[in-house]
Amino acid sequence: MHIVVFDLETQNLFEDVGGRSNIGALKVSCAATWSSVRNDFTVYWEKDVPALIAELKSAGRVVGFNVKSFDYEVLRPYAPEERLQFLPTLDIMADLFQTLSFRVSLDSVARATLGETKSASGIQAVAWWRAGELDKLSEYCKVDVDVTRRIYNFGCTNGYIQYFTRLGSKQKVQVNWKC
Repeated sequence: MHIVVFDLETQNLFEDVGGRSNIGALKVSCAATWSSVRNDFTVYWEKDVPALIAELKSAGRVVGFNVKSFDYEVLRPYAPEERLQFLPTLDIMADLFQTLSFRVSLDSVARATLGETKSASGIQAVAWWRAGELDKLSEYCKVDVDVTRRIYNFGCTNGYIQYFTRLGSKQKVQVNWKC
């Protein structure tokens, strides 16, 4: 199966666009994918969104972290006729929320499952965009995709992933992901 792991960063913060109800106004700064067919990463900029959407549509499964309620919503204004929410998608955060009934962060899952922390934050990504530091931005986006890919592979192989609770204890969550 052709798997595409996906993440995007935005040009704006929620405070810049009037809050979470205006996700589409955040605008894409950078997106990255990892394709199981190519076994490599691709970086997309705002002007490349049509090619990004074409790659997502070509996948047998799109894998991401909070893609259904964030990334796809950021993409919606670029292709309002596309029904991205119907793509075959494993949203790791949504899957965990279904089991746990609360949200966990990618950083929490990465630290507990892989022993690694995220290299930066979405706020830093916007700062890099605004400063024109596109190399840092694209590298950060690719690292998040790689972390997400490795969490997905770990869950597929082991049948569980882990996260840290707010009190700092490590918890295991069973997952039923097919690779």
